[in-house]
Amino acid sequence: MLFGKLMPLFILFAVFHQPALATKKAYVVYMGAHSQGLEATSADLDQITTSHIQSLSSFLGSEEKARDALIHSYQRNINGFSAFLEEEEAAELAKQEGVVSVFLNQGKKLHTTHSWEFLMLENNGVIKPSSIWKKARFGEDTIIANIDTGVWPESKSFSGHGYGPIPSKWKGICQFNRTLCNRKLIGARYFIKGYEAFTKTHDPSMHNARDTEGHGSHTLSTAAGNMVAGANVFGSGNGTAKGGSPRARVAAYKVCWPKVNDSSCFDSDILDAFDAAIDDRVDVISLSVGGIPNDYVVDSIAIGSLHAVAKGIPVVASGGNSGPFPGTVSNVAPWIFTVAASTIDRRLGANVALRNGSLFMGMSLSEALPRTGFYPLISAANAAAANVSADKALLCLEKSLDPAKVAGKIVACLRGENARVAKGIEAARAGAAGMVLCNSVVEGNDLTGDAHLLPAAHINYTDGLVLFAYINTTKNPQALITPPAAVLGVKPSPAMASFSSRGPNIVTPQILKPDVTAPGVNIIAAFTGAGGPTEMPEDHRRTPYYVMSGTSMSCPHVAGVVGLLRTLHPKWSPAAIKSAIMTTSRTRGNTKLPIRDYDNTAEADAFARGSGDIRPNRAADPGLVYDMGPSDYYDFLCGIGYNRSTVRKMAHSGYKCPRNFDVLNLNYPSISVPALDGKVKVTRRLKNVGSPGRYVARVKQPPFFRVSVKPKVLKFHKIGEEKSFTVTIKSKMPATEFSFGGLTWTDGTHYVRSPIVVANAVNIS
Repeated sequence: MLFGKLMPLFILFAVFHQPALATKKAYVVYMGAHSQGLEATSADLDQITTSHIQSLSSFLGSEEKARDALIHSYQRNINGFSAFLEEEEAAELAKQEGVVSVFLNQGKKLHTTHSWEFLMLENNGVIKPSSIWKKARFGEDTIIANIDTGVWPESKSFSGHGYGPIPSKWKGICQFNRTLCNRKLIGARYFIKGYEAFTKTHDPSMHNARDTEGHGSHTLSTAAGNMVAGANVFGSGNGTAKGGSPRARVAAYKVCWPKVNDSSCFDSDILDAFDAAIDDRVDVISLSVGGIPNDYVVDSIAIGSLHAVAKGIPVVASGGNSGPFPGTVSNVAPWIFTVAASTIDRRLGANVALRNGSLFMGMSLSEALPRTGFYPLISAANAAAANVSADKALLCLEKSLDPAKVAGKIVACLRGENARVAKGIEAARAGAAGMVLCNSVVEGNDLTGDAHLLPAAHINYTDGLVLFAYINTTKNPQALITPPAAVLGVKPSPAMASFSSRGPNIVTPQILKPDVTAPGVNIIAAFTGAGGPTEMPEDHRRTPYYVMSGTSMSCPHVAGVVGLLRTLHPKWSPAAIKSAIMTTSRTRGNTKLPIRDYDNTAEADAFARGSGDIRPNRAADPGLVYDMGPSDYYDFLCGIGYNRSTVRKMAHSGYKCPRNFDVLNLNYPSISVPALDGKVKVTRRLKNVGSPGRYVARVKQPPFFRVSVKPKVLKFHKIGEEKSFTVTIKSKMPATEFSFGGLTWTDGTHYVRSPIVVANAVNIS
């Protein structure tokens, strides 16, 4: 997937010429915030590195050993460093005054469901711009940063043609040839030392910000790519591609590299990228990367995003692709804007017709069959090669099919275990004319438009059962696959993607995650020119735009909207922007019924969709917002048990923990009470950002509980005015499962919605 060519052994070990480092591991030493401002001089930065070396030398015995061990020195906003340490040294260092935490430099994942779980959308089909967004040069002063796999600078999505001068606030650099950066793509950096420390490699040819995998170009163009007419994937899905903030400037921060142990983006590099992006003066950070949810002070994304938000920079992150299982959502800190993934109302149609008249609506980006008419149809389970079980053959694993049984036929393969496109490669190797990819019960209705190397179509679980039954009960089963064609107006949509990670939040269940859902299935956006779309060595095709799926794709949709709101409301805080998007999101789809879950058998709850599906135009005028500043997040950290000195180091502004802070009262736009003992009172505070108005509370009662609001009416007379209210939740009867309700404040024009999630006692570990 992310692996390139194998590196020669002399490169693999060149960086570790010192035996003393061979047995040590890379650790991140986090020391909180720096005291200097954004205008620190080079002398100030050098002094910081010197202080980090001195801290290390006291443990390692000499300054020379400390310099050799040092990997990163975080100089700008985040105070700390990464270094090679023995486990005992790391443990001792963690006890020292001035140190917040010490943790291993571990890897995180890209949140794409590779085609590997790939899919499609034209972004202008999602964000339908109002007259506000259409103003000339709207958003050109906004800078959106993408922490990812880099960028393909030659893409038309990043052309600088027609842009004005680069904003004077920009302090970043371009680690490309200068001709590759421009007035659109104004910066590109790479961060690789943490990756090299983990992998014990050093390959100078990798030291660049170029995207060779496609993920970074795709996500960055989704957030803020230019309007590009005629974008398509091998002729399918033709239209105009554009990002959520199409006139914003963009900067790429490459932290993800070829996969090692299922990870490709390492903590040390992620922190360095955050530190640089904050100092570069970006306005929004988009991050389609994540790992297993963890304690916030040992999570590089939680740490980096806290420092960014404290500087007024919203951070949007993907919620993960470990669904549909509960408690899997990642990037769960309350200062992070966490995004789930759902479908759109377009399907890349490639249907499957059976000789008996049955027709199954499928998806594909593959080429058409060479001739019309029906082909013999065979189950892969009936085409097993010698010494291969039927179960293995059914999955179309490598070398599992017998060419004598498959040649010239359409073969039906079951999804799972290996990559979807790998199944097509195996079918092609065995001489199949085409392939039907059938979902298992786990994937349900999730369909994918892959660019297989042979004619193919992907159908859902229910249709797959019918197809296999037809094969097993028919003497001469036959089928055909229709040529790919885009189908619009698909209903119901949106629906939650099965892969989208679900709540509850296992770190702090009092904070509901994910926050919202956005398009993350079948998304068309810019791609790399370095490799084929399937990432298989057999694939020599190139395409400037391709389809992907994942919360990696939904995240930049939200980041693009955040960029628009930063332009429209430059004085709004990150919390206000997040509140505006959350409270104006919708919980119903295009059938006017509640958004469905992936299998279409149940309504998607708040653990799947968060507050709902984003509506950018509504977010521009939310009426009221739940606002917060950095001190609110520091209060939260105190409330969950961090000691005062730890939080003070992170805040570094004379901050003091309150005597008592109940995290249920964090001014979040949603309410989550995971372990109610009889009755609880929760407080919230609303700020008017619109016209004067009288807002009335409406409650959707969660089953087994009684919710009341006091006062029931809030009157606002001016912009910026704030009003507090109390929500009382009482248990009516024992309920050990979560129950879902909602609170809406409305003046008849605006509807400020918040989900309510409550349970008496739930074990979510």
